[in-house]
Amino acid sequence: MKTTVKWIDNMMMVGESASGHAVVMDGPQDLGGKNLGIRPMEMLLLGMGGCTTIDVVSTLKKMHQEAHDCRVEISAERAEEHPKIFTKIHLHFIIKGSDLNDKKVGKAISLSADKYCSASIMLGKAASITHDFEIHE
Repeated sequence: MKTTVKWIDNMMMVGESASGHAVVMDGPQDLGGKNLGIRPMEMLLLGMGGCTTIDVVSTLKKMHQEAHDCRVEISAERAEEHPKIFTKIHLHFIIKGSDLNDKKVGKAISLSADKYCSASIMLGKAASITHDFEIHE
């Protein structure tokens, strides 16, 4: 996998993925940015959220669970001193579907966290990661 990040000006950058998609990143105004894009550390959390959501949705499908919607709300804490790494990350899954089995939903989330989600497992080397879920019909 190969990606490119190009500095535009001040704290603004454009990241381009190997698959040809681009995203604007920028810093806050107090650090010289113009707040015109997502923060790089936010991108890490979004990447983890996307990775685990793909796992959960595809695992539920394999388990013959009818999920119609899956959202993960991620909250994180960072170290006070540099490097300001993530120290705690919590993922709260909100899954909507018909006749969802809570044990199967929990299993799908656990499989992602413990086996399949490369981003979660990698970030888990530095941060304590927890998760929970709620099901809506």
